[in-house]
Amino acid sequence: MHAARRRFARDGYSATTVRDIAADAGVNVALISRYFVSKEGLFEACLARVGEELRRPDTEPATIENIITTMISQIADSPNGEQALQLLLLLRSSGDEAADLIRQNTLASFAERMALATGCSTSAAPADHLLRAQLAIAAVMGVVLMRTSTGLEPLSSATAEDLHTPMTELLSALLKH
Repeated sequence: MHAARRRFARDGYSATTVRDIAADAGVNVALISRYFVSKEGLFEACLARVGEELRRPDTEPATIENIITTMISQIADSPNGEQALQLLLLLRSSGDEAADLIRQNTLASFAERMALATGCSTSAAPADHLLRAQLAIAAVMGVVLMRTSTGLEPLSSATAEDLHTPMTELLSALLKH
């Protein structure tokens, strides 16, 4: 899975082959086919993992503070670390309709959860809250993309501690009304 996430995030779905992933992981192509059936199945499994990571704090109350903490932890690991790769998968279209639907649903579900954490009392978040949540996700994705692809300093080497205050201020400004 790690080799697949890395390859899909770095090269995109279309440019990635199962042979590339197998070579990166040091396994036989047949092993990947046995567990995931196809490249599409492997991509979907990678996206499902991203969704699980974003929803991980479901055991805690969905507060803005908890969500901000989760988002910062997702971007604060090394620029080419596992968390960053998982988030980058959400930016990559697969070219496969079912996999893209999973990607869109993962993003929509997390945005809805964020919007509801802003204090909405209805079961469906109002459009303004949802837009703010989607902008917060876009900001986080932008930070991840900049950290992984540009080498821009000090952003690329910023630690979780370095990112905590400015990211909290940014995300709080977007999410708090």
